[in-house]
Amino acid sequence: MSERKPTALVPARASGVAMALPAVGNLDAYIGAVNRLPMLSAEREVELARRLRADNDLDAARELVMSHLRLVVSISRQYLGYGLPHADLIQEGNIGLMKAVKRFDPERGVRLVSFALHWIKAEIHEYVLKNWRMVKVATTKAQRKLFFNLRSHKTGSRALSPEDVATIARELNVREKDVVEMETRLGGHEIALESGADDDEDAFAPIAYLAASQSEPTQVLEAREYDRMQGEGLEQALAGLDERSRRIIEARWLRDESEGGSRTLHDLAGEFGVSAERIRQIEAKALQKMKGSLAQYA
Repeated sequence: MSERKPTALVPARASGVAMALPAVGNLDAYIGAVNRLPMLSAEREVELARRLRADNDLDAARELVMSHLRLVVSISRQYLGYGLPHADLIQEGNIGLMKAVKRFDPERGVRLVSFALHWIKAEIHEYVLKNWRMVKVATTKAQRKLFFNLRSHKTGSRALSPEDVATIARELNVREKDVVEMETRLGGHEIALESGADDDEDAFAPIAYLAASQSEPTQVLEAREYDRMQGEGLEQALAGLDERSRRIIEARWLRDESEGGSRTLHDLAGEFGVSAERIRQIEAKALQKMKGSLAQYA
């Protein structure tokens, strides 16, 4: 696989959305130009995003991208330690921003800056993985995750002490020998490595090295919405029970450890003056009723 050549900060096209980036003579001038671009209000952002989704309005897309270029510049600075050109990091981040704008849904109630953050970092991660001098020794998903995390934990050029290795392994939830091996790779000299016979572009897609598939922005937002709806559904289902049934369900299923944990059937039988079997029957009937109430949130 050939390395990507350095790219200039020029008009770019990504995912079918054309954007006109500022045409300036050098990187400092570009950064100064994007920092002078006006930021959008929440109302204007929603208006532009709706125009893009409804009418494929490229002028709206362009304004959304231009107003967030400063975000890319800020994020790209976090990756300067890999020795790659700052201009290239910004260019890759801009592509991630364009992808985010194309997928952004204004009806979810989330600002574009929060949504775009994941896509910008993913695109820069891919570029670093493809181009940094040592990164091709990190061939598995776990190694790539350790590669980025160890770079952020390791300070200076000194070797890690056994205590440092143990601390990092515990924080990253990996084996100590994996930390030592990756540190050796990071501290080594230039190594010429050939791609494996089964290597292809898809092996470096963001999904291959992000911490978890649940980190994909759309899935994160969907999970939050699902949790919100489930919480509301549980409240409504409990409200539909009589007082005794609600007390039994809360005591059996909704008590945490700080409250002493869940109550037993015999505990509740003594509290209500009935048999444990009767408590079990009431519980089963209440759960069945709640299941019907929660069906609309499934």
